[in-house]
Parts: sequence; structure tokens; C-alpha cells
Amino acid sequence: MALMITDECINCDVCEPECPNDAISPGEEIYVIDPGRCTECVGHFDEPQCQQVCPVDCIPLDPEREESKEQLMEKYRIITAA
Repeated sequence: MALMITDECINCDVCEPECPNDAISPGEEIYVIDPGRCTECVGHFDEPQCQQVCPVDCIPLDPEREESKEQLMEKYRIITAA
């Protein structure tokens, strides 16, 4: 699954630089995650780095974007090949 940022986000700016896929960016009100670029850090780290640094725990799995580890790895391969 891709991750998502909930409206509990406090715009603390710590998640964006941690994303190895550049999937996190400032939105209109809170940070947002591009599901096309989010691999939950598969291919880079064992754990999603944004979740590790988030002080308010507002980055859950997106229930509308179910993806297997294999799908996330394939997305990682496509992103890193570009």
C-alpha cells in the first residue's frame, strides 16, 4: 500500500526530506504523498522513513491503495530506472 498523510499533520517539515522517492510534497494545507511514487521505502529501507520521523503519527497506510511488497518493489525499480 502507499502511505497517506492525514489532516492531523502539523506541517513540521520533517517527513519530506526523509522520502527517498521524493513522494512527499507540500499540499494546499498539509503535506501530501504521491501514491505513484510511494513505495513505503521498499528498495531503500526496512521501514517507511516518513513514519519513523513523524512526531504526530499521522502517516498511515492508504486503504484505497493496496499493494503487495512485490508491487512496491516493481514500482521502486521503475522509479530508480528513470
